[in-house]
Amino acid sequence: MRLRAIDLVDVFVYLVVLATFSQLFPAVISESFLLSLLTAILLKVVLEIVAWVKKKAIVRIRSDAGTARRAVGVVVLLLIMPGSKFLVLELVDLLFGDAVYLGGFFLVTLLIVVLMLARGAVRRVLEPAAQASAPG
Repeated sequence: MRLRAIDLVDVFVYLVVLATFSQLFPAVISESFLLSLLTAILLKVVLEIVAWVKKKAIVRIRSDAGTARRAVGVVVLLLIMPGSKFLVLELVDLLFGDAVYLGGFFLVTLLIVVLMLARGAVRRVLEPAAQASAPG
């Protein structure tokens, strides 16, 4: 996997959202800027993997394959949706211990929704700028 400029923008957006959450919600704790940055990078990696798995599950559901294959896709999708939040919580706890706390399942769910919305908004803003500066 190659690091692209948009990946760095995503990490910056995640960092801003995470810092905002730590200011607005007392249950979200990050003891330093470096830990917030590392958490933003972790969130970027985990959410990219989860998005890839979700995409594969949706392809499996929409495929012309048999009912069993579609059922597996639905089960994977249903497990990934809440499972990704638990994965984020466990990885943050494993890697950062008590120095970073994202506030539990519901707050992490809200955090991830806001991360995705902010990422999408920033990408929509940057997309016309990238097209205008492209040689052609």
